[in-house]
Amino acid sequence: MPRITRALLSVSDKSGIVEFARGLAGMGVELVSTGGTRKTLTEAGLKVIEVGQYTGFPEMLEGRVKTLHPKIHGGLLARRGDPRHMQEIKEHGIGPIDMVVVNLYPFEKTVANPDVKFMHAIENIDIGGPTMLRAGAKNFESVAVICDPADYGAVLAEMKSGDGQLSGKTRFTLARKVFAHTARYDSVIADYLDGFSGEQDPSGEGGPEGAAKK
Repeated sequence: MPRITRALLSVSDKSGIVEFARGLAGMGVELVSTGGTRKTLTEAGLKVIEVGQYTGFPEMLEGRVKTLHPKIHGGLLARRGDPRHMQEIKEHGIGPIDMVVVNLYPFEKTVANPDVKFMHAIENIDIGGPTMLRAGAKNFESVAVICDPADYGAVLAEMKSGDGQLSGKTRFTLARKVFAHTARYDSVIADYLDGFSGEQDPSGEGGPEGAAKK
């Protein structure tokens, strides 16, 4: 199994992330991160590359677009054992990303508030997070994907005992968890939107003061 040398971290729930990132850094793993997560990690004294610096392209559209970039997804999806894949990412200046640590915008928690406005709920639909998780999980033979802070401790322990590596079994288990997690996340969004059946325009005037769920 390949040694983990670069990790991308982007979490909404930041519980345990500093300790986990510190453990990764202690094993020589390069940390790449997005705005809020990077701020948390740098304030804890960790060296972190901001994702816009890594891709060479700034966040835009109020953060809606930040990780949707070939340098991210090429690094996640390239099959390490395929010489053509590795040559192609090399030609485009893309480095492999060996680990993705992502948990998603709290959509379910947001819509649990009966007074939540429709457009506020929509802004809590995560796009980049599920995309990174699914890309890494598809390529689980080469990429470790972590969507649950409860897994941080076991992952660090295995890496420490395995010279920075994770077994194929662990990678597969984590990938299965990711697909179950993203499937449930999408089902919660679908169920919420179903609550507006028959609404011609549930957003009202289309702004943040649009309709609350009926």
